[in-house]
Amino acid sequence: MSLESLYQELILEHSKRPHGKGLGEEVGRTATSHQRNPICGDEVTLRLRLSDDGETVREVTWEGSGCSISQASASMLAALIEEDGGEEGLPREQVTNLIEGFREALRSRGSIPLDEETFADAAALSGVSKFSARVKCAMLAWVALEDDLARA
Repeated sequence: MSLESLYQELILEHSKRPHGKGLGEEVGRTATSHQRNPICGDEVTLRLRLSDDGETVREVTWEGSGCSISQASASMLAALIEEDGGEEGLPREQVTNLIEGFREALRSRGSIPLDEETFADAAALSGVSKFSARVKCAMLAWVALEDDLARA
């Protein structure tokens, strides 16, 4: 199986069995952002839960509809935050760096692949960067998370 085939399988798996889907309760310090891609109609509402001091991302949950890429990307983002952060969560600065790195790779038109060590399953979205129309689909949840961080 080629790497490209494996990546396609991961995208389909996340879109069929999404991680973090279902908005969590608004308990504690939360922010919610709704993003829509007007070109294709993909939508994601993402809720961020922070630590009481606002410095640690504790949880990311979401609801959405759209193509397999937008839905898989939201799922992969939620899984990444949960797996990397564990019970403690991820420092806000680290989450901001993930968003920036993801954006840079997806805008690179394939010249900057996403590192599997850093981005886990989301590295499967590296190939999307070659298709500018699909970049917005993959970025939707990440833009919502960035908006949530700015609001929180």
